[in-house]
Amino acid sequence: MATAIYPGTFDPATNGHMDIIERGARLFDRLIVAVAERPEKEPLFPVRARVEMLRECCKGLKNVSIEPFRGLLVEFACKREADTIIKGLRAVSDFENELQMAMMNRTLADGLDTMFLMTGAEFLYLSSSIVKEIASLGGDIRKYVPPVVAKRLKEKLKGRGRRQ
Repeated sequence: MATAIYPGTFDPATNGHMDIIERGARLFDRLIVAVAERPEKEPLFPVRARVEMLRECCKGLKNVSIEPFRGLLVEFACKREADTIIKGLRAVSDFENELQMAMMNRTLADGLDTMFLMTGAEFLYLSSSIVKEIASLGGDIRKYVPPVVAKRLKEKLKGRGRRQ
């Protein structure tokens, strides 16, 4: 059974992330979306909320599971007996950093491959940071994120006194 890990902070998940998840689910028997805790990145949503949102977004994908993780990705991947790490790329600039990480991961866990998937052209410009900025300024983000994410982001920012 071929298992892949798709890691990220997903703060919040975007339609670009969902594009990679859906395609990864078609390529592998099992896809684990690994939600990184990474408190040093100062996420808007706690890991529990990011996991919940992704579970809601992926409920129709039977071979996809969502799990939080902390620490080294390769250790998480090895414990889950994953063969492949999936990394989404938007631009050539993403590739340089991701290639370095893929090579380092390979030295840490021989046999663990990295697969790069280009996001769909309609998502090349999309990032969680941009979505959060648009939402914080009262912009409409519904075409950039799944409905559950749009709702939760609006609720979260409303509580911070930002314009909606």
